[in-house]
Amino acid sequence: MKLLSLNQRAALLSVVMLVVGLLIWEAAIPAQNAVGELTEYERLTGAGAAKAGVPPPSAVITKAWEQLSNPFYDAGPNDKGIGIQIGYSIYRVLTGYFLAALVAIPFGFLIGMSQLAYKAFNPFIQVLRPISPLAWMPLALFIIGDSEASAIFVIFICSIWPMLINTAFGVAGVREDWVNVARTHELGPFKTAFTVILPAAAPTIVTGMRISIGIAWLVIVAAEMLVGGTGIGYYVWNEWNNLDLTSVVFSILMIGVVGMSLDAMFGLLQRRVAYVE
Repeated sequence: MKLLSLNQRAALLSVVMLVVGLLIWEAAIPAQNAVGELTEYERLTGAGAAKAGVPPPSAVITKAWEQLSNPFYDAGPNDKGIGIQIGYSIYRVLTGYFLAALVAIPFGFLIGMSQLAYKAFNPFIQVLRPISPLAWMPLALFIIGDSEASAIFVIFICSIWPMLINTAFGVAGVREDWVNVARTHELGPFKTAFTVILPAAAPTIVTGMRISIGIAWLVIVAAEMLVGGTGIGYYVWNEWNNLDLTSVVFSILMIGVVGMSLDAMFGLLQRRVAYVE
């Protein structure tokens, strides 16, 4: 065991915990779903029909193999592959997310570089930031009148605040000595911003972007449950209405995998922009 690195030991421990957890889950389901012998009356009235229940991991794995073998099939409005549903969700998330970045990062620079701007805008930020993104959905549906655009707007509004606040914090935290050095070299405001302030504040800005993408992925699932149509959130809700809990559990796991992948990408970006003084 000592020959393995820390990461290898952690990975091995994770696999062991996963296997043990799946075995416990698998063993618990039959006892939970066990039923006694049915009377003739119960058989005649359909009491012996299969009932919805928490599926065992073996059923979820079978469902995953079935869905991932053909993830992009399209058999109609209510029957699309998991790949298509996730694709719709990622499109909405990234569209709203990058629109938010276009607003939040420049605006955060302005607030971070000016105490006057910070004090002027801070009350508005503190009022709007705690509002649940889904609370905006009825208003967005009424004003915009389109469920797709409304879902993107909700992603925009939930993504903007972590990026805005972290950008302002990162810019305001840049050492005054570095800015003074730029001034002694007679660098203009734009050149100072891009060559001194942006690299120094980049780790904090990317942290805000990483937080935002996680929140956006959480919110899109709930938003799609409300507006329906397409997306992984609609897929979960539709399978629940069909009482297909195996598909529900499978889709929940897919939501987790996609969310982990998005976070890992921004984690890699965060490591790339980090620096050691």
